[in-house]
Amino acid sequence: MELLQHFSHEHPLIFNEEQGHESEEQAYCSGCGELVSGPSFSCVECGFYLDKKCAEAPSQLNHPFHHNHSLNLLASSPYDASLSVICDFCDEICDRFVYHCSCELDLHIKCALFSYNIAEKRIGEIQQISTMDPLISKENGDEELEGAECFACWKPLLDSVYLSPDCGFYLHAKCLDPCAVNHLPLHEHPLILQFNSELLYCKICQETQRRGFVYCCSICKFALHIECGSPPPIIEDKSHQHPFVLFCRRVSFICDACGTEGNYVSYICSTCGVIVHRKCISLPRTLKHPRHFEHPISHTYFLGQDKFKLSECRICHIEDVNSKHGSYSCLDCDYIVHVNCAIEDYKWYKFDELDENVEENSELQPYAVVEETKDGENVIAIEIKHFSHQHNLIFSNEIKDDKCCDGCVLSISTSYYYCSLCNFFLHKSCAELPRKKHLWFHDHPKLHPLTSGYIFRCVICECETSGFAYTCAKCKDYFCLRCAVFSDSHKCQGHEHVLPFYEDYQGLCNACGESTTCAYRCKKCDFSLHDTCIKLPLKAQHKSDVHHFTLTYHDGNNYSESHYCDICEEERNPNHWFYYCAKCDNSAHPNCLLEKYSFIKLGSIYTKGDHSHPLTFVQKVHYYPKCHDCGEPCLDLALECRTIGSNYIVHWECIKYQKVGR
Repeated sequence: MELLQHFSHEHPLIFNEEQGHESEEQAYCSGCGELVSGPSFSCVECGFYLDKKCAEAPSQLNHPFHHNHSLNLLASSPYDASLSVICDFCDEICDRFVYHCSCELDLHIKCALFSYNIAEKRIGEIQQISTMDPLISKENGDEELEGAECFACWKPLLDSVYLSPDCGFYLHAKCLDPCAVNHLPLHEHPLILQFNSELLYCKICQETQRRGFVYCCSICKFALHIECGSPPPIIEDKSHQHPFVLFCRRVSFICDACGTEGNYVSYICSTCGVIVHRKCISLPRTLKHPRHFEHPISHTYFLGQDKFKLSECRICHIEDVNSKHGSYSCLDCDYIVHVNCAIEDYKWYKFDELDENVEENSELQPYAVVEETKDGENVIAIEIKHFSHQHNLIFSNEIKDDKCCDGCVLSISTSYYYCSLCNFFLHKSCAELPRKKHLWFHDHPKLHPLTSGYIFRCVICECETSGFAYTCAKCKDYFCLRCAVFSDSHKCQGHEHVLPFYEDYQGLCNACGESTTCAYRCKKCDFSLHDTCIKLPLKAQHKSDVHHFTLTYHDGNNYSESHYCDICEEERNPNHWFYYCAKCDNSAHPNCLLEKYSFIKLGSIYTKGDHSHPLTFVQKVHYYPKCHDCGEPCLDLALECRTIGSNYIVHWECIKYQKVGR
């Protein structure tokens, strides 16, 4: 009986000749995690198995693709338990045996042995290697392969002929040959195919590829991606009318397509007199960008100085766009951005063709016009049938700030539509919102449908609301109207200039004084606002006062005794924004006035609970009946049954987890 004392297990392991798939109890290798089907070693007492390859794998591996150090075989993660180990070859989590190097190179045992055999040209040890023409796979409709990437260069697998062993790895044939190259125009030393354990960036494309292989000189810390190491001499692309010719010299240049520096390899169009990065040759001529979805933005190599009022990039807001080099712009809107800012998140440009014309579809309009009238040259719909309500809605210009819009749940302060039979109101602007809309701030570039009739939690402002929401079917998120319709540049009453959105800004908010990580900001005035502060409603109500409070941006009263919040009775900063009732001379912190459920409309009907009758949202002021569920007084938002003879009332807190939205 052959025994093996393996470092990973306390008991001796017994050799097994075969482990068939037909056996009642299937065994999985503790080294690689795969089903054991051939010769193996096992501990019957513990149910521990190692297939023969994992059991006999060397404890130290001098890997040809990692000349710096030896790789040590470990039975578990070398890092803190809270950190996942990611294989530097296949990009998957290592939760079993791992080959580890002190320079933080980590490989699955299977990946280490496979790549070792490839490097040593021991192709015979890799069973059933086959060379495949990518056209064959496409004709056979192999959807999995159409999205697969080469494990060496991490480019699409079907770009060229590839190797397809039966062990789940795919490699372009060209990525394995040669294992070393001489690039005398670029570098004096030979470049060896290696794992990029030092995370060196490619000298040509200036990007870092962590997984797979790169051509590397460890002496000079010089690296080239496999694809960048063999640039084609001439490139023709449909985005440019002339061919680009390779210029391969150690010369720095400014790319005329994107305006950033390049090194070593450039392409030249002598007809147009432009020099570009290889990757910039295929820049799309036009883009539909979420920050500027009204019109496509167009790429141009040179801009006239007088074409734009402002040269600041409308995405990063850090540097001006150089008119002597490439950019994306919309002349109609005076909108200009850096090329790299525009294309940074390529996922935004994968719009469905069905989404392109959806807003032209009359079936997806928010309402049907029942009656309209002319007001000068304007045509106004004075009666509509809106998708969100069972009755027709009537147009009105009579401002009613004591009423609340059922769409955005803010006071009615502009023209609106109302139902003469119900307590239902919609701002004209809310009624006209499309049934589907792109959201510039959201990761999924789909058209998001508009929904109503639910209580939900907005993932942006984290407020619970009874209003309308745009929803994402993929991530199941809800976006209230206050957040969904807010643009990335906004003019607020608290500042004289337009405030563009900065995704990365460390500073203090002028409204509340708290620190920010992103903000709406006026760089000229050094004025910044949280995205929550800039969305504060201009008017709001609190149960402590019968009147509306108005958002106020500075307290001109120098009498310090007035600088207190009349709700929490704590001191407030007179330089920060606050709410003020002039009739009662009451002041309040925004967070005190806008309570947890300020955006759930009082008087709206709730029918999702277990109660047999519809319930009405209420907030008691003068008396506080006890909750039917918990027995505590209903001090905050509650649901009340207004059926004659019923005294049923329950905290919203007690039943809110039955709601549909989250």
